[in-house]
Amino acid sequence: MITINNVSLRYGDRKLFEDVNIKFNPGNCYGLIGANGAGKSTFLKILSGEIEAQSGDIHMGPGERLAILKQNHFEYEEHEVLKVVIMGHEKLYSVMQEKDAIYMKADFTDEDGMKAAELEGEFAELNGWEAESEAAILLKGLGIEENLHTKKMAELTGGDRVKVLLAQALFGKPDVLLLDEPTNHLDLKAIQWLEEFLINFDNTVVVVSHDRHFLNKVCTHIADLDFAKIKVYVGNYDFWYESSQLAQKLTQESNKKKEEKIKELQNFIARFSANASKSKQATSRKKLLDKISLDDIQPSSRRYPYVNFTPEREIGNDLLRVEGLSKTIDGVKVLDNISFIMNKDDKIALVGRDEIAQSTLFKILSGEMEADSGTYKWGITTTQAYFPKDNAEYFEGCDLSLVDWLRQYSPNDQSESFLRGFLGRMLFSGEEVLKKASVLSGGEKVRCMLSKMMLSGSNVLMLDEPTNHLDLESITALNNGLISFKGSMLFTSHDHQFIQTIANRIIELTPNGVVDKQVSYDEYLENSELQKQVAEMYK
Repeated sequence: MITINNVSLRYGDRKLFEDVNIKFNPGNCYGLIGANGAGKSTFLKILSGEIEAQSGDIHMGPGERLAILKQNHFEYEEHEVLKVVIMGHEKLYSVMQEKDAIYMKADFTDEDGMKAAELEGEFAELNGWEAESEAAILLKGLGIEENLHTKKMAELTGGDRVKVLLAQALFGKPDVLLLDEPTNHLDLKAIQWLEEFLINFDNTVVVVSHDRHFLNKVCTHIADLDFAKIKVYVGNYDFWYESSQLAQKLTQESNKKKEEKIKELQNFIARFSANASKSKQATSRKKLLDKISLDDIQPSSRRYPYVNFTPEREIGNDLLRVEGLSKTIDGVKVLDNISFIMNKDDKIALVGRDEIAQSTLFKILSGEMEADSGTYKWGITTTQAYFPKDNAEYFEGCDLSLVDWLRQYSPNDQSESFLRGFLGRMLFSGEEVLKKASVLSGGEKVRCMLSKMMLSGSNVLMLDEPTNHLDLESITALNNGLISFKGSMLFTSHDHQFIQTIANRIIELTPNGVVDKQVSYDEYLENSELQKQVAEMYK
């Protein structure tokens, strides 16, 4: 358990938190959410002691241990992987080091023997004899094979280093676990394993993540950082989002009878409770949801961009025919005999282990790259808009203001007021539209690229990882906009919920061609070998 009393923090004139009073209890997983820049990561650093609050205090139970996911991927370069994991339990690792140093002494004395015996007792109390096997299980679960356990961290790839640091945080059953974006750089199998681990974790977890599916799977509560306060809500992210939207609606319709509002709330809670799975988190959420009253639901100050793709012309039945596309890059064949036909109303998610293959296919279909062999043909009624994973070429060295940057892609040379209004709906307001395109943040660039696509009026969209760099609000708005889109699309994403709610067809790119299924993403995963591997691994 961790208790926060009257915690406040300011940076200059900016107030991040003011008199925050909350308690994070054992057995619960809290998803800490808030707009970009609200101070989520800063709050985790206050909880861990890395940053000191200007007022207030933080208490943990006596003897309780806190673990945090380290963000410095180069901190342990010269240490062995298995030992880095065990370092997550500082006291245990210290005992191990001290014990080993005594046994290494050439002139071992009686006093050393007594000290060693004392350390052995402490070592046993800390479950030291199981430390290496537990560390190895965590590493294997996250996809770090046994042959890497004795390697130095410097020998691992960037993604594998992240997995080792995650295993370090999970090691030794900490009483309080703080995780800042734990799914970043993880593959699907590792994410699914982590979900199962946290679902079965008995202690306190506070997690920051932009992955809505992950938050929905693991969280029993949402801690919403808003108005410089943190308010805890029962339920997962979807419940928080829907309830905040409901609260906004109820506030706007204050003339209605309170009884009608209460009935709407009861129906809303019943719907979420009925959808609960059999997991421990869902069971505890359901019990608590039944106790929620109207006053427990409050509107949020969140701002959501307006994402709406409207095709200028209706699409015909002949969309896209791909036959035998192959491409080799730097001596590696990334596409090999790729063939498929895209139909009207298809919303196709491209999946597979090789992200380079997916991006290469997009570049070929958009005309940015030529295939080594094979052909593709777009239907005459189609117009395509492309969102590349790397958008740097559109912004680097660009001296244009944001409004002039967007004017380049306005087909009808729209007026200044139209472009300003359009950018305003994408959360660029006032003087922000006059700043140079070259200085935009990653999330701002993505919103600009989406604006460019919306102005095109295309009836086929190609999107390569469009949720990268976006906050939860923008991801949700984009997700809803693509669900409503009346055209067809090809897209990739690491966001499970994004794929599940949009795609009606899954095409997996493999070294031997494609696996093409007219199913939802969850149905695809249920029948895939990957899902079976995850289930077997967690056993």
